[in-house]
Amino acid sequence: MPLHSPRRIENPLGAIAAAIFILAVVGFGAALDGYVQTRHPVALLGAGGMPHALAFNVLGWAVPGLLAVAVAVYLLLRLPVGSHWVQRVAGQLLVLAGMAFTGMGLLPLDVADLDGPASQAHASAWMVWALAFIAGTLMLGIGSWKTLPPLARLALSCGLVAAVSAFALQGLVPAPIAQRVTFLAWAVWLGLALPMMGRSSPHR
Repeated sequence: MPLHSPRRIENPLGAIAAAIFILAVVGFGAALDGYVQTRHPVALLGAGGMPHALAFNVLGWAVPGLLAVAVAVYLLLRLPVGSHWVQRVAGQLLVLAGMAFTGMGLLPLDVADLDGPASQAHASAWMVWALAFIAGTLMLGIGSWKTLPPLARLALSCGLVAAVSAFALQGLVPAPIAQRVTFLAWAVWLGLALPMMGRSSPHR
């Protein structure tokens, strides 16, 4: 029984992170006059000079990102003893993804200078997040296919959706929509990873 209680406490962390992010995007988007979810990037809500930008950068980026780091750390701790190095590297990449997500709040977009250093720094944080998340989930899915099949299927599904939406859909659908599909894949991963791993992994 003691082995199960901590897991029940940890399991909602990802869902909480996803919910905070989604509510922040929807809520701050509704509060910003003229903002349209299908036409404007999420980063605009936290851009310098925008109303309530600091609050969004905290609630939309920093808090969910830190919770995502916690989810990735718990995932690493739950890996079975003797796990393949691919799984552990994947977990470390997911930690990096959470840190980069937080970094998007620390490095807000500058709408007055989209080619300036501030905007480039934000874009770099987004790219690190996307690449680390995609690589981490795909590696975890491949490395866990035999030992943790439900988690592997979730990881591969979310990683593939994120890869396609982040890098292949940009020319086919409006960029803000493609970006939101990527964020949705991340939110689904966060919400389900720990609960699914709890059902899949052997007791330690």
